[in-house]
Amino acid sequence: MINRYSSVPMYTQLKNIILEKIESGEYPENYKIPSEQELCEIYNISRPTVRQAISELTSNGYLYKEKGKGTFVAKRKKIIDIKEYTGFTDSVLDSPNPGQKNIISCKAVKVGENPRLGEIFGVSPASGAEFAEIRYSVMQNDEIFSYNTSYIPRSYFPDIIEDIKAKKPSYDILKGKYPLLPFKSKSTLEIIYSDQTDSHFLQVQTGQALIKIESLIYAKAGQAIEYVICKYRADKCRLSFDNVK
Repeated sequence: MINRYSSVPMYTQLKNIILEKIESGEYPENYKIPSEQELCEIYNISRPTVRQAISELTSNGYLYKEKGKGTFVAKRKKIIDIKEYTGFTDSVLDSPNPGQKNIISCKAVKVGENPRLGEIFGVSPASGAEFAEIRYSVMQNDEIFSYNTSYIPRSYFPDIIEDIKAKKPSYDILKGKYPLLPFKSKSTLEIIYSDQTDSHFLQVQTGQALIKIESLIYAKAGQAIEYVICKYRADKCRLSFDNVK
């Protein structure tokens, strides 16, 4: 029940109660929770308190509303288990069948069109270096979880665009390129907010929170061979860490 004498705000206590019911299965997916008025009566709290708790749970993806019907429990978030995270998550070069990804576009871009690539790969815009820009989404049960962009130097993989379009497996793409096999990576993680492009591909409203992971993947010989930007829907995904010393 709600403890009126606790230092924890009452709306937070209500949020925790509802979350416990969701986690325990008492409130399963797509279950209609009690109305605002019913929650007021059950816990003897005010309508604004209930409304704030429901609003935050809805914003965080635990609940959703249907106009004229009520508030329901959302589907559980997909867990991205990175307990053995290598930075190769959603990498094109490290995928067994990169052509089987849900490819959105695959084209060549010059470093001058995207100066950030020059900084990352250490090449001058004046060099005219080209990269394969591969955009793709990750789906599960017809739901989109992430929108990703991979950049691969064409100096190392001149046929990568044609190979992806031909849906070649990775062993064909990497044939004869053993020194260029993905070996290690450096990654960063941050929370961002979707722009119009993200919103279009992820089917979310502009300004919605996303989990962004950027990874620079290196070959055994030390060359940077792939730069991957993964944007996950924060309302559909959560990261799972398992660290062992």
